[in-house]
Amino acid sequence: MSDILRRATVVVIGAGQAGLSAAYHLQRRGFVSAVDQPEAERTYVVLDANPAPGGAWQHRWESLRMATVNGIFDLPGLALPAVDATEPSRLAVPRYFAGFEQAFGFPILRPVRVVAVRGADDEPGGDLVVTTDHGSWITGAVINATGTWTNPVLPRYPGQDTFRGRQLHTRDYVRAEDFAGQRVAVVGGGISALQLLEEISRVATTRWYTRREPVFHDEFRSETLGRETIVKVMADVAAGRPTGSVVSYTGLVWTPYALAAKERGALERRPMFTAIEPDGVREADGSLTPLDAILWATGFKADLAHLGPLGLRNDLGGITMDGTQVAGEPRVHLIGFGPSQSTVGANRAGREAVTALVRRLPAALPARSAG
Repeated sequence: MSDILRRATVVVIGAGQAGLSAAYHLQRRGFVSAVDQPEAERTYVVLDANPAPGGAWQHRWESLRMATVNGIFDLPGLALPAVDATEPSRLAVPRYFAGFEQAFGFPILRPVRVVAVRGADDEPGGDLVVTTDHGSWITGAVINATGTWTNPVLPRYPGQDTFRGRQLHTRDYVRAEDFAGQRVAVVGGGISALQLLEEISRVATTRWYTRREPVFHDEFRSETLGRETIVKVMADVAAGRPTGSVVSYTGLVWTPYALAAKERGALERRPMFTAIEPDGVREADGSLTPLDAILWATGFKADLAHLGPLGLRNDLGGITMDGTQVAGEPRVHLIGFGPSQSTVGANRAGREAVTALVRRLPAALPARSAG
């Protein structure tokens, strides 16, 4: 299928919360399927690398329940049905997303992995070519909603390759029982690190390592912190600065699982070790701590490698944004990125991106057939 070349007015990359929101708003604004109606005036298609609906949620660890996720905001036009708080999020959320897709009949192609996005020619406002492992698409605009799950942050430490135990990242974690009776280092100061530390500490001897001293806030401040975080992240992306992790803006909240870990003595934070050795890690004080496993709960970064040919990053390594649009590049919108990484932010960003594209459509995105 690598020789297939098709056209769409807009290509949405990713079918998680942000991508589905964009699809909904494109449909509402009169865009139709580029798959079924390729010669229509305004068309769109959604390309999703996952094998099934659910975005990154289908890959979450087994023990992450609906009661402990940070919140799932309703997708536009279809409220989240009542769910059992004890149900795994990897089941409940994909089921909701699948129902949403079925209700509105979006043109979603999967599994389709986008390899690269580049200009079709040297014209600044010309077409874009979206190359995938199932052919290419010519389009006037891209709404990128690829999230972060496929781009884990994996630090490198001296001696890391010599460790005889198991090393894994948050995205590889499945269940605490896999570490029963072991000595486990959990590395990271974010929300996921805290959740996994609490779980694993029930069945194993854990050690918690972070680069900075964690800062905890009372739970009642979480809403205020959320608003403050959005303002800070928006300022960073508007200035083209690379954004940090969520916890670097917010600190941590004393959730029930954080309190449970504290009561169990699992929140005795240690400064980062200086090296990894075959049987453990060398502590900052020079002592050796024997370990059976190291869990790198060190977060994720936006998965934007396929946009590399467009040269969107600045000298700081960030991408300067104007709302959802890449500054100076009206053909590309990033949603579920920066301040819109939350589920409510992703919904709003989907609407904002579509509104912006429709505003410039008559002049910059002429409709063309698939011929």
